[in-house]
Amino acid sequence: MLTFEDKLAIIEEFPELSRKDVSLNRVNFHFEDSLYEKTTVVYHLHPNGNGFVYTGSLPEYEPNQKGLVNIRDFSGTDLRQIIRVSINHLATEVEIVPPVEQLWKDAEGHTLTLMEEDDRWNIYAGDNLEDSFGGYDEAALYLREEGFRRR
Repeated sequence: MLTFEDKLAIIEEFPELSRKDVSLNRVNFHFEDSLYEKTTVVYHLHPNGNGFVYTGSLPEYEPNQKGLVNIRDFSGTDLRQIIRVSINHLATEVEIVPPVEQLWKDAEGHTLTLMEEDDRWNIYAGDNLEDSFGGYDEAALYLREEGFRRR
């Protein structure tokens, strides 16, 4: 596991990030040129080695509800890669076009279908309408909170 100092040295290799010291000796790093309100790339890097990197909803990572991935056990190569991915994500304007229909499953094998219909995102269990949302992100967040993952 990389030490706090190792992680700081790697993060400081990215000149586009600015350091902000926060409470409890933790450190955040921001990408001020972000195209979005979100500018934090590294969040709460702690002297014990714990910390997070923002990836949003990028499919190659499993972030928490805030879009953050824990970097406690990352190697130097993995840390550099996730930081580069985060910066690129915040620097790229991407039009997200969600699919019209998706299948979601939970750990027990239950399936739900998320479907766009008439400007609404509806969740179906078989033929039964379970819930309806005004936006894809809201519906997907609800499904993730209920333990479902896209398949």
